[in-house]
Amino acid sequence: MRKKLIAIVVLLAIAAGATWWWHHNAQDETPGTVLTLHGNVDIRQVQLAFNGSERIARMPFQEGDEVHQGDIVASLDARRLQHAVDQAAARVAAQQEVVAKFRQGSRPEEIRQLEAEVEAARFTADNAERTSVRLAELAERKLASQEQADNARAVADEAKSRLRATNEALHLAQAGFRQEDIAAAEATLQAEQAQLALSQQLLADADLYAPANGVIQERLLEPGDMASPQRPVYPLALTSPLWVRAYVGQTDLGRVQPGQSAEVHTDSFPGKAYKAWVGFISPTAEFTPKSVETREVRSDLVYQVRIFVCNPENELRLGMPAVVTIDLSRPATAGDRTGTDCGTP
Repeated sequence: MRKKLIAIVVLLAIAAGATWWWHHNAQDETPGTVLTLHGNVDIRQVQLAFNGSERIARMPFQEGDEVHQGDIVASLDARRLQHAVDQAAARVAAQQEVVAKFRQGSRPEEIRQLEAEVEAARFTADNAERTSVRLAELAERKLASQEQADNARAVADEAKSRLRATNEALHLAQAGFRQEDIAAAEATLQAEQAQLALSQQLLADADLYAPANGVIQERLLEPGDMASPQRPVYPLALTSPLWVRAYVGQTDLGRVQPGQSAEVHTDSFPGKAYKAWVGFISPTAEFTPKSVETREVRSDLVYQVRIFVCNPENELRLGMPAVVTIDLSRPATAGDRTGTDCGTP
């Protein structure tokens, strides 16, 4: 009986010790300092499309190829666009000459020519006037007909009018072009320059550039197809930023802060931890998505959390299931809301 009692006491002591250890180690340390979330790898995608409508001439990249920001991923047949640029440039050059002419005014040679014409018109007018006077005197003495005198007067008046017209032409040439004409020519030049800039931009848009580093997911069109802004050529998966989309329940929401350190684990690379940090916590609640596994029931409200993760070897893929462990014991830093700097935190 005594041995049985001792055995019962020993068993109770072992149970009490195990209970104490579990409370102080399994609960107080792990659940209290580490939060585990389940989610999926998420990335941004860009639908690359041309800004113009021409036939595609070149597509050098295939599915799965990596591209870098600024790479030309596709090109259009630019012959018509180049002709449009040449035509617009020629119109600009012609209008520039017109504006230069208006600003400079008449050349000295033209003014001297008009001055000579004025002198010639003056001599002609003086000679016609003298002839008219002589014939008028002869007509009074009946030595010339009245018709001859009248014709001479008409010729003299015409010569005077021609002299006045030549003088006005000389004054206009000396004064230069009107400011209104110069302004109109300059406005036309600006319009031609704007058309040239538009043609040059359309020509530049014949090359499709990668907006950021990424991976070509698919070739939606092929060389020879007619491109348009409404028809993407490639879907591009951006390699940065990369994050895990997970959800945190209401009871754990207060313990998660932007900037907290975390690690990401995947079944594809067991034992490998990816450096990560909390970058974004949704300000609005939503019902738990069916794809999310949590301890709470499905109808509970959760908050989306974006955990930015470094992927130096390009191993994480879109949609890959991932497990996130957040270190709650370390203080949160300012955090990187863009997810592009894997040097922080």
